[in-house]
Amino acid sequence: MPAHADITSDDHTLTFGQRVRRARERNGQTRAVVGGLVGRSTEWVKAIENSRLRTPRLPLLLRLADVLGVQDIAELTGDERLLAASYTKSAHGALPAVRDALTTYRLGDSDEEPDDAADLLARVREAWRLWHASGGHRTRIAVLLPDLLGDLQHAARALDGMDRRRVLVGLVEAYHLAQLYLSFQPAPELVMLTSDRSMSAAQDADSPLAIAGAAWYMNHVFRDAGERHEARVDLAMKAARLLRPDDSPEHLARWGLLHLAASLSYAKIGQRGSAERFWDQADDAAKRLGSGYTHPYLIFGRGMVDAYAITMNADLVRGGAAVDVASRVDLTSLPSATRRSFHVIESARAYSLQGEQVAVVHLLKKALAISPETARFNLFARSAVTELDSSRNAVIREDVRYLKRELGVLAAA
Repeated sequence: MPAHADITSDDHTLTFGQRVRRARERNGQTRAVVGGLVGRSTEWVKAIENSRLRTPRLPLLLRLADVLGVQDIAELTGDERLLAASYTKSAHGALPAVRDALTTYRLGDSDEEPDDAADLLARVREAWRLWHASGGHRTRIAVLLPDLLGDLQHAARALDGMDRRRVLVGLVEAYHLAQLYLSFQPAPELVMLTSDRSMSAAQDADSPLAIAGAAWYMNHVFRDAGERHEARVDLAMKAARLLRPDDSPEHLARWGLLHLAASLSYAKIGQRGSAERFWDQADDAAKRLGSGYTHPYLIFGRGMVDAYAITMNADLVRGGAAVDVASRVDLTSLPSATRRSFHVIESARAYSLQGEQVAVVHLLKKALAISPETARFNLFARSAVTELDSSRNAVIREDVRYLKRELGVLAAA
């Protein structure tokens, strides 16, 4: 029996190194992948896991937790519960209201007439427009979500036939917005809740397109939760088989999106061949759709596929390749401020793998200017600034102070 076979999540006798190994193996990551993503060698990871090195200082510990998909640092340290969010995440002010909207159950039938299906879907479209617009997208969405979710849920119970199916599809898309709002928030249980509800509503609507969208967002949840890559890819491919990519741009876009999901899943565990093979299929879908096509709210298209090549190469710990892609991709073509800001942050992550601190700071400031709430609630951005705060590089000192202030991060311990 392997030495780690008897390790359980409730064993309080585990060392820090054993906990790191458990998290890494749960994710299917190799030591080389984990080491590369935190800027250390394979031997460093091995030494950590074998307790030959002590627990790293806070900035590196936070980076390690991020790479391992650990939300609670206590999962690694064994200490009293201490959320990584205490250092690297910041709760949006409206999180309690969104939480209440998701966990309040309206039991019994209401005498109130449901809103017209077309009106509800128009509200969903407007919510997506606000999410992708520049400015405080999380704040705007938080105002709309509680009533929008409640009205859609009521209509789904009260209507029947085609109108009910249309409302259910709108509910799926509203849950996607909730998932995006909750991403990088200290509420992982709500992200899983909305993911499950979106998939259930999509299946209830009997809509292959809605199921494909739900599978795309579920893949992000699975990756962050450390779910096995086999389960992630299997879900994406099952959903893709329901689509008819030769029949319409809508089907082709979601088919490409699911192959992009598979690519990112393989990249996360360091399987370069499979990651590149699925990325090529997503790339082919983008080519078939044409350079002028971008999905209205999923944003799939030429720009998105190119931008995710940065993420794919960064996850594969191919810093040079990631930087090369980042230097060539035109992110201005993405009609979404939140997407542009996210991919600029991913470009910063690529440069961090190469140790180029000046470029990292420049890109984080750029991402902050494009979409402040995207940068403020991004885990890499916050942990990178925490780590850069301990740098002796005088060139970036004032900019790091500015980023600390704007992102609201704590000083390095």
